[in-house]
Order: sequence, then structure tokens, then C-alpha cells
Amino acid sequence: MPDTVATPGPVIPRPVTPTAILAAQLTELCDQLSGTVSGEALDKLARARDLATGLDSYVTAGTTEESPELADLARATSAHAWHDGLEQEMLSGHVEGQLLKFLVRMSSAVRVLEIGMFTGYSALAMAEALPDFGTVVACEIDPGAAQVARAAFEGCAAGHRIRIELGPALQTLQRMAAAGEEPFDFVFIDADKGGYQAYLDLLLDSSLLATDAVIAVDNTLMQGQPWTGTTTENGSAITAFNRALAADPRTEQVLIPVRDGLTLIRPLPR
Repeated sequence: MPDTVATPGPVIPRPVTPTAILAAQLTELCDQLSGTVSGEALDKLARARDLATGLDSYVTAGTTEESPELADLARATSAHAWHDGLEQEMLSGHVEGQLLKFLVRMSSAVRVLEIGMFTGYSALAMAEALPDFGTVVACEIDPGAAQVARAAFEGCAAGHRIRIELGPALQTLQRMAAAGEEPFDFVFIDADKGGYQAYLDLLLDSSLLATDAVIAVDNTLMQGQPWTGTTTENGSAITAFNRALAADPRTEQVLIPVRDGLTLIRPLPR
């Protein structure tokens, strides 16, 4: 009989949002304290655990299902062997994808700009909300991620609405602004966290934004680091960005606690 090779199982996503991190820590704490503390205290801790662990799945269950094409793309992203700092957890995911899709449709957007595409889940979700003549211009710096996205878009009905711009996003934005690219109705920023302020400044100071455009910025809760004091390079960058944005007279904004935080920004009339 020939030797059999074990097929690796699916990679379990690590907790990367405040809710998921809280749920994991409360679960671990319940296990550690079981049998060592009073029943009442453990019951309270277990209820807190259940609140945290059940929230994401309940929100997902109450959200419109993703399209089969988006589900296929999520599976392909999960199965890919990532490297160089890329990981499956960078995918926007079902709930945030549906929120972006909802916002694009609600705003009657025709032209969408994405800064940081990864494997294209959010780009495809937004493209699905556009009219057939609509366009998503998706900026991505990693050729491997862009290759996964292209393969997914080729088999999707909305894939032809997506134009990939490969290279550093700031250079792409500068080039588009200099070339007089048509303005965008909706912008989604989910790229290098240290570059967020430069992206926002360029958008606000150029002609790339249409009147009444909306900008959505991802990861603005950054795993809870901005308010817990746990600091990484990304956490410091998001903390600085959030602080500067809150004081920026050019905009109004609201931070929504969905997934790892999504800030919606509306440029104010000048």
C-alpha cells in the first residue's frame, strides 16, 4: 500500500479584533479559574465570556450572506501560503464586506477607490454594488496578493468593474491626480497604517474626491491598542492618525466598532 500524505487542515485565524481578543482571553481565564474560585464569580466570568464569544457569530448570522464569488475568494485567501507579513486575517471578511457594499449602494457611488486591495475581497464586494458601468480602482503593492485577486475577478460577473493599480499607493494617487483622473465617490483605505495620514491629506488636497464623497478607513481600533496602552508600530500609527483626524477641521467623522474599527469620513465644504 502506498504511503499516504496527510493533508494540512485549515489555518485557524488568530484573534485580531478587540472583540475576538477579548473573547479568547476570557475563555482562557475561565479555563484557568475553573474549580479555583467561587461559583458566583465564575458564573459572572462565564457570562462575560459568552457575551464576547457569541457576538461576532450573531452579527454574521444577522447580516446578508456574501455572494458565492466572495465566499470562494475568502476560501482561496485562507488556503494560500502567505509570507512577508501578509496573512489571511488581512481579509475584510463577510460583515465588513457587506457593510462596504451597503455604503457604496446607499451613496449611489459610480467610482470607487480602494487603497490596499490584498486579495480583493472588499474590492469585489464594492464592485458588486456598482452599476455595470461603475469602476473600482484598487491599489495594491504586493504582486502575489494581486495575482490571487486577478484570478478571482476573472470568474466573477462584477470582476470587469475592477481595475488593479500595482505599485506604491501614494505614487499611484499622485499620478492619477496629475493626470486628471475622474473623481471618486467612495474611498476605502486599508493599507500600511503609517501611510494613512499621507493618503488622507492627498485625497483632501487634490481633485480626486467627488462632491459629497465618503472615505472609509479600516483598522482604526487596531486590536484595542489605542486605548489599552499595548503598543506596536501599527498601533502607534493608528493612535496618531485617530488623534489627528479628531482635530482636523477639514472633516467630520464617526468611528464604528465593527470588526477592527471602521471610520467614516466626510470632507467638509471649503
